Amino acid sequence: MEGALTTHSLGSAENLSLPQVQVIVMSANMGCSHCRQRVSKVVSKMNSKNFEAIEAVFMSSSPWHHRIPPLLRRHVLPFLLLPLLLLAALLFSASAPNPFVSSFGSFSPEVADTDIWSARRVVDWRPCVWWENASLPALPAKTNGYIRVDCYGGLNQMRRDFCDGIGIARILNATLVLPKFEVAAYWNESSGFADVFDVDYFIQQTQGFVEVVKELPEEITSREPFRVDCSKRKGQFDYVEGVLPALLERRYISLTPAMSQRRDRYPSYAKAALCQGCYNALRLNKALAAKGSALFKAIPKPFLALHLRFEPDMVAYSKCDYPGLSSTSLDAIEAARGDRKSWTGDAARTWRNRGKCPLTPKETAFVLQSLKIPTNTTIYLAAGDGLLEMEGFTLVYTNVYTKSSLLTGKDFNLMHGNTKAALDYYVSINSNAYIATYFGNMDKMVSAMRAANAHDRTLALSRRAFANLTALGLEGVELADALWRSHREDFVMGRGTALPDCFCESTL
Repeated sequence: MEGALTTHSLGSAENLSLPQVQVIVMSANMGCSHCRQRVSKVVSKMNSKNFEAIEAVFMSSSPWHHRIPPLLRRHVLPFLLLPLLLLAALLFSASAPNPFVSSFGSFSPEVADTDIWSARRVVDWRPCVWWENASLPALPAKTNGYIRVDCYGGLNQMRRDFCDGIGIARILNATLVLPKFEVAAYWNESSGFADVFDVDYFIQQTQGFVEVVKELPEEITSREPFRVDCSKRKGQFDYVEGVLPALLERRYISLTPAMSQRRDRYPSYAKAALCQGCYNALRLNKALAAKGSALFKAIPKPFLALHLRFEPDMVAYSKCDYPGLSSTSLDAIEAARGDRKSWTGDAARTWRNRGKCPLTPKETAFVLQSLKIPTNTTIYLAAGDGLLEMEGFTLVYTNVYTKSSLLTGKDFNLMHGNTKAALDYYVSINSNAYIATYFGNMDKMVSAMRAANAHDRTLALSRRAFANLTALGLEGVELADALWRSHREDFVMGRGTALPDCFCESTL
């Protein structure tokens, strides 16, 4: 009977699949230092960016399995443990051939005497061969019409929108008009595409991928484009079905791509156009590149570029609560919050443990110390104005530079938001190392460009790991060791350093 039950169970397991959200319940005595270390090792692995959907529930209790009746423990417990065993199989078997995984078990925090960059990379990202060496079909002899991409938000969000627009224009066999950048008082912004990027270079580098023009034909240049709603358009069929008819009828349309594009549904020639336009054809114009070069030269070498996000609007948007901040910071956050209310109770804990809350400057300093980044490191702060609680960072890391401290004068003060963001971008892609605390639009673009230029010292700090490990009650050396393990794995495996649509994994 027992053997039959076991055989049936294993046979059924072959056809099982894990749910999208896997809840792991761990029972441990969190008052025991050794127990906390063992649990933290499990959490460090779980906080990998490949397992964003995993959420852990921690229970501090005495051993529970002895309290289960023997018969129940004998026949039912295997079913309860099956999802966890399957998860473990996924974690280890999927990457078993990898030399990093085979040596991971012997790694201990005691060997972490050198900084995170000393860990040997196993996987890296480089531009995909199918894109750089693509044999592209010829562009159609006749265009289906003209498309203008209307871009909104900060510089890197607008750049992302325009990159998607390049691919969409190629899908529709359309001619691309130079994009329209939003004029927004909120961003202190009135600069256009040509004020930031080199237009002639962009047109030259996209030849053969997509047709781009500076000027519209005379018959349509006097009218505004017909606006097409693309908020629900994400793949090739969506654009052919819902946008192409308007393009053929109106001849000149404008659109803003939806945020969550399904680029995997683009044909290869459209993906190649997007990749070429975004990563090879967009460079700063000569005037802005000269300012970026002057700023870069003014920073003592070597240096780490840190993109730190903890502005009032950023914190308010996250819906996270930070009761330990100063009254000045709390007032600024509350003023920016508007109708958005922060999460409370269990919802707040769950939200934080999913990595949704920005790291404070003080938390960022602690994580950097955990990664053995020396406190005398030269750090360029790639950030906008209004960062809160910066004393928590600068009390630890004292060699901090910003563009406003290095570039003074009337010319800098007159620069707009996009051009200032472009300087941070220029410095970040050329820095000796780059660390992101949030991994937003700028971080994705910078990480991809650094991968394209083989600048491998790039890392995104894990808010999720920090939240889960501190929820366990870890602090001091124990917390630092656990953070080291989690981030070392991310760095060694090259996680989160490039956009997979245009970049492919390369085993080193």
